[in-house]
Amino acid sequence: MLNALWLGFFIIAAICAFGRWLFEGNAAVFAAMVDSLFAMAKLSVEVMILLFGTLTLWLGFLKIAEKAGVVDVLARALSPLFRRLMPEVPAGHPALGLMTLNLTANALGLDNAATPMGLKAMRALQDLNPDPQTATRAQVLFMVLNASALTLLPVSIFMYRAQQGASDPTLVFLPILLATTASMLTGFVAVAIAQRIRLWDPVVLAWLAGTALVLGTAIAVLAGMSAAALAAVSSLLGNLVLFLLILFFLAFAALRRIPVYETFVEGAKEGFEVSRNLLPYLVAMLCAVGVMRASGALDILLEGLRLLVQTFGLDTRFVDALPTALVKPFSGSAARAMLIELMKSGGVDSFPALVAATVQGSTETTFYVLAVYFGSVGIQRARHAVSCSLIADAAGIVTSIGVCYWFFG
Repeated sequence: MLNALWLGFFIIAAICAFGRWLFEGNAAVFAAMVDSLFAMAKLSVEVMILLFGTLTLWLGFLKIAEKAGVVDVLARALSPLFRRLMPEVPAGHPALGLMTLNLTANALGLDNAATPMGLKAMRALQDLNPDPQTATRAQVLFMVLNASALTLLPVSIFMYRAQQGASDPTLVFLPILLATTASMLTGFVAVAIAQRIRLWDPVVLAWLAGTALVLGTAIAVLAGMSAAALAAVSSLLGNLVLFLLILFFLAFAALRRIPVYETFVEGAKEGFEVSRNLLPYLVAMLCAVGVMRASGALDILLEGLRLLVQTFGLDTRFVDALPTALVKPFSGSAARAMLIELMKSGGVDSFPALVAATVQGSTETTFYVLAVYFGSVGIQRARHAVSCSLIADAAGIVTSIGVCYWFFG
């Protein structure tokens, strides 16, 4: 799917460029497309310079949290909930702990740890599957929760904003938190309806009520604030949460007698490797998006979407962020490239860039996740996993747009 998407970008750009040459006599479009290739390759390296430092730093602290057992503590807190949501999974089954660890690691931004845990969880659930080619109820629920997982620390979004010169990279912290919560709750409710999950169980009700109470309280507190005050609160909370979390990791590790310096260096080495491996993908996608922009194809798409939005009498400022939203379910690298290109061309703190950053932080590469997780155990019939995951993505996109209008006007 990624190959088709990448090749499609170049084919669409070529068709648009030749069309402009034949019908407009615009031969300069070819020079602009070639120039964009080199410009985007240069931008990729500039992004990677900050990426090396940020990922090295963050994965060092996350390795401390992992070794100290922070993830395990959170996993034990969530295990009772999973036992009730998946009654067909026996109590004490390894899948329960692995699923909890996967979702906890995702929430903390431990992607490297989350994926292996998730694949192990899917294999453990497959051991209970009477029909190996069809996803069970537990596998569908786990898949949707994974695809709409709550993101507490969108560090990568902060990093891209910082690289593009944002005066306050954490400005989108609260919008992302609200949008990703809406996405997760929507995905869960969609699965609950499809699978007739007993939502009135006391433990399930407690978790749902607690999440709704926190979200409702936050909205009530923020509702009376001006756009400037909302932006200031989001900035303060974003920076404060990151700093306090680092202090918590260090304190917890010290109490557990974990060698924090050596552990940090171990995790930092992983961050360096991850950053280095990401560069070819970033170059590939940024160049493809740059060629699309230079050919005029992206502008034609956006103009069509803008006209469609105008027919409903709506504000059109968010339209420039829609390419990021539209490609995110298919490819995280393509969506990342769209986001970076938009911040570069339109301004890192422009309204469309803020919307795109919020969308990027609150949605998931749904088709990729489904392909990897279900493909790893040979499942061919995903049942309602795709539809429920896409419903969660749609909720994240709509909430992102609404929240950004609320926060940034």
